[in-house]
Amino acid sequence: MRLRTTTETLVRTVADVQNNHTLAMAAGLSYYFVMALFPMLIVAATVFAYLPGGLFDRILNAASLIVPPEGMGLVRAIVGDVITPKRGALLSFGLLGGLWTVSSGFTALIEALDVAYDVPETRSWWQQRLLALGMAIAVGVLTLIALAVMLVGPRFGDWLLGMGVGLQFAIAWPVIRWAVAVGFTVLAVELMYFLMPNVKQSFKQSLPGAFVAVGLWIGLSFGLGVYFQHFANFNRTYGTLGAGVALMVWLYWSGFAILLGGEINSEAIQVTNQGKLALKRPPPQKVFPKEPPKDADEIAA
Repeated sequence: MRLRTTTETLVRTVADVQNNHTLAMAAGLSYYFVMALFPMLIVAATVFAYLPGGLFDRILNAASLIVPPEGMGLVRAIVGDVITPKRGALLSFGLLGGLWTVSSGFTALIEALDVAYDVPETRSWWQQRLLALGMAIAVGVLTLIALAVMLVGPRFGDWLLGMGVGLQFAIAWPVIRWAVAVGFTVLAVELMYFLMPNVKQSFKQSLPGAFVAVGLWIGLSFGLGVYFQHFANFNRTYGTLGAGVALMVWLYWSGFAILLGGEINSEAIQVTNQGKLALKRPPPQKVFPKEPPKDADEIAA
């Protein structure tokens, strides 16, 4: 029975990807991702500039494990050009503008996930914007935790051993840090699926799509890195736009991985529940005015 349910879910997901134009939706998301990425990085760079030890550069180094080198080169160049000694002004005005821009990207993601789940959006504009702001903060914190675990490196286990932690934990730390980083990434994507679509679902029901999305995203990121380094020369084809094109391609497939996970969750819930998805906020019912009763002359006519 479980195999039959899984097969039906996959077949319906493939059909839904075509019917919902998921690839086109991913292209639109990549635009919003670009518009949100750099304001977020600029704000983060300004905040971390007050901390010692070049922490922001180390965070970028950790992010380069996922982002293809061509894209990371563009990110470093733009952030380096924008950051100026006037950190206070940049922090005060950039934080508000950055949060608003990032929330706009998450608002677009809410709309895209509604399409993936095949449900209409019945929540008000301000409810969507507040949800987008909250998700931007939550996903940002979870992502920073995942990067922080990668920052400490595999030798962190030796330091833990010196602090009195057990030898087994110190030996296993290189594996544990990857598990923790992937776990927090899955949690970030899981929160997107659980909170952002206009669908009533349990936390457990949205887990399969989160695992598929993160696994596919990591695989695509690694594959694109190999492709860009050994098979594609965007700088020769597109000139100075090569790095930007490479970054857009990576963001495009990242958006596709997120939407595909949403499609899987949507179809799995519909197959197992044998019905439509329940909305978080049902649409208001239209009340039609009653017609006045007809008099005897009108009825006779």
